[in-house]
Amino acid sequence: MSEKSLSLGKISPVEIFGANDKNLEVLANAFPKLKLVARGNKIKVIGEDDDIGMFTNLFERIIQHYLKYNNLSESDLKNLVMGEVEPSHGYEASDIIVYGPNGLVVKARTPGQRAMMENVEGNDMVFAIGPAGTGKTYTAVALAVRALKDKEVRRIILTRPAVEAGENLGFLPGDLKEKLDPYLQPLYDALGDMIPAPKLKSYLETGVIQIAPLAFMRGRTLDNAFVILDEAQNATESQLKMFLTRMGRSAKFVITGDLTQIDLPKKMPSGLIHATTVLKDVQGINFVYLDEKDVVRHKLVSKIIAAYNKENRKE
Repeated sequence: MSEKSLSLGKISPVEIFGANDKNLEVLANAFPKLKLVARGNKIKVIGEDDDIGMFTNLFERIIQHYLKYNNLSESDLKNLVMGEVEPSHGYEASDIIVYGPNGLVVKARTPGQRAMMENVEGNDMVFAIGPAGTGKTYTAVALAVRALKDKEVRRIILTRPAVEAGENLGFLPGDLKEKLDPYLQPLYDALGDMIPAPKLKSYLETGVIQIAPLAFMRGRTLDNAFVILDEAQNATESQLKMFLTRMGRSAKFVITGDLTQIDLPKKMPSGLIHATTVLKDVQGINFVYLDEKDVVRHKLVSKIIAAYNKENRKE
């Protein structure tokens, strides 16, 4: 039996523990093997080390959530608890991919994400295909960061097709970088969760981590790198072939995409759809398919995806 004290810092206890300790009851129900004692701006946690470790990870995420949004609703807390405890799948140390700043634990949370992790560990090229919210990009970036930390690769290269999605780049303000950054922002966001800001800035400045549109990959040979092509459904057949043939020695390639959200002009076929047929029998290339059961966003997202899938089957 161990004991650990966690502090709220300058946050008012009522903001975290809730009125009449209502939030504290939610936490106690989620961790029945632990004894939780709230005193002032601290909470004492008593129990087994593994359970205390899980609670500490969750508590740090709760604090981070409050500091980011200046609010912690009951539904926010329940979503955070569900994300950390995962009662339907359990908590395994082998699910952990990488540790981020401030104790954030990034791990595979669904069967599809676990399949991604296992396939990337065993293959040099993996396609991860599934709808929005299934954590394809986030999991891929986490695996890349782990490979860099473990010195399995020397650099990370992240790329996306810069499909205009109804907007003309030429009419957007700013220089080329400022025009393109909105397309690449999800990649910056994921990296920011996993690498401390000063180190991430250094990596970006020195080229250890490179983020660029797909068109910038032409002519390059990508050696000793973990390379991610995100939103690959918006790459044309020739663009995807160009990208895949950039693969150099000691490289890992992960290609993610959502076949239900293709933004290419109607008469222009998606390179990702083409690749699923052309490359399906190539040894060393694996395909992982995620679905609505792997959605880790708001619970409504999986219901929305299921509803659209049902409608598509009628057509």
